Amino acid sequence: MLSLFCCAQAARAMLSKGAPLNPPMIDSTEDPHPSLSDWHDYEPNLEFDDTELTHPSPEPGTTTVFDDINYSGTFVSSSTHWQRSRPCGEDSFDSLMALVVMHRINRSEKEELCTAQTSEFEIPSEDEIIKTTLEADNYEEQLTMVGHDENAIRKDFKRRKFIEFIGTDKQGQPIIAIYACRLPERKDLNSNIFIDFIIKSMEEFVQNDYIIAYFHQGMKDNNKPALQFLWNSYKELDRSFKKNLKKLYVVHSTTFIRMVWFFFKPIISEKFKSKLIYTSSLDELKQSLGLNTLKVPDPVKEFDEKINNGTRYTLRGSKSSLKSSRSLENLPKSAQFGVSLRFIIENSACLNCIPPIVRKCVDHLSLPDVVETEGIFRRSGNYARIKELRAKINAGDEVQLSSEDTHVVASLLKTFLRELEEPLLTYELYEDITQFGEWKTEETRSRNVKQLLRERLPEENYELFKYIVEFLGKIMERKDFNKMTSSNLAIVFGPNLIWPKQEQMSLDEIGPINAFIDYVLQHQDDIYFVDINKKDRGAYD
Repeated sequence: MLSLFCCAQAARAMLSKGAPLNPPMIDSTEDPHPSLSDWHDYEPNLEFDDTELTHPSPEPGTTTVFDDINYSGTFVSSSTHWQRSRPCGEDSFDSLMALVVMHRINRSEKEELCTAQTSEFEIPSEDEIIKTTLEADNYEEQLTMVGHDENAIRKDFKRRKFIEFIGTDKQGQPIIAIYACRLPERKDLNSNIFIDFIIKSMEEFVQNDYIIAYFHQGMKDNNKPALQFLWNSYKELDRSFKKNLKKLYVVHSTTFIRMVWFFFKPIISEKFKSKLIYTSSLDELKQSLGLNTLKVPDPVKEFDEKINNGTRYTLRGSKSSLKSSRSLENLPKSAQFGVSLRFIIENSACLNCIPPIVRKCVDHLSLPDVVETEGIFRRSGNYARIKELRAKINAGDEVQLSSEDTHVVASLLKTFLRELEEPLLTYELYEDITQFGEWKTEETRSRNVKQLLRERLPEENYELFKYIVEFLGKIMERKDFNKMTSSNLAIVFGPNLIWPKQEQMSLDEIGPINAFIDYVLQHQDDIYFVDINKKDRGAYD
């Protein structure tokens, strides 16, 4: 069609210049097949029969009639054929374009048009032309704007909070909760909008290892998805969604879940099957994830209490168990995991407020052949080995990290930060940091970030945070190899550097937190241009 249009344009140019429609034959002395490498005025043959262009122009007021067999045009006054009542005169180009259109119409469609009632197409007057409100500069953007109905559906999805970020597990992997009792109705559920909303809600987490906890209790007939919809949704997810999902907990499963699993089992990979874990108790889930508290919708909580009859599991290794156990046993002064930063500084040999295990991890991860490891901090290390090293360090035993896997050492550092009694950036700064998105200008962001870090962080927290940020800057310098940009590092470290007292963040809060950390990583030279404490930074330099 493009070649036809170009040829028609050439014909129109010839008509406007009064040039003959049939150019003379080339002189016999000329090369009939000139070399394409030479400079010449060469025009390819037309791709359609141009004999129609040689017909004389009609008198004003006559009608152009097209025969449906050979597409030839004649000028008659009959109204029994398909007509285009427009003066042709000097506007023969329009007749040519009509020929091109007729050439593209299927023969059977043309026969139906010929036998149908005659229709005349009049040129609308200026008063009849519908005025458009589209602006010439951005009409494409305006045409693709989301409709009011779609915006309303998205707002409803956000209001329902059927998908939430609820914290990190023992290995620092983000946990995404999906509540069936809050899912929208099926008429809104079976749509591309729903799938797109899910993807956009999770995309910042799925680039790294992550966990999903699906709470099935509360699903009703009007919001139960069709199997075809589930299959289509699964196919829409890209490789990172499937590969980086480490565990899928299904809480309070029913026959419907078993049926869905039966449907998908033959067509999903064995590796994905091994990630599925059924659990029938919220306390069992908390123990598996290493969470102290778990905020769930009331229907889920009430159902769990009903079926478990008050049965409770003992949470081992969680923050709450560590805190409560301190009154029953004396922690060794060498402990560095699960205690406060002040406790470590008072009982261990800390240079410039940097705990010994943090310095060991950073020294090892800064080695040239280690810092370039692809996915460093993004991939989780072996949990059993991390747990073993943690126990040795708390007991005061010497550990050598040079022989350890890179991801184990990286996970050990994240575990230290996550298990501090209070987050490194403190509970006090949580509300301010979650308002980062409200600071619109660069000047406001720079001023507020510097004020929070320089003036409101305790001295030991300031020093350790600055030490870690400088180290992550070295990781960023090798991003071409390790694939860890500032935004990737912010997603990994954000939940490990600050969290609320209730230990559960929402998706609306995790975004500003990650953006805050990302900003600090990108502007660390400006933020720490003046070292307020002016202390020796020690062996790290």
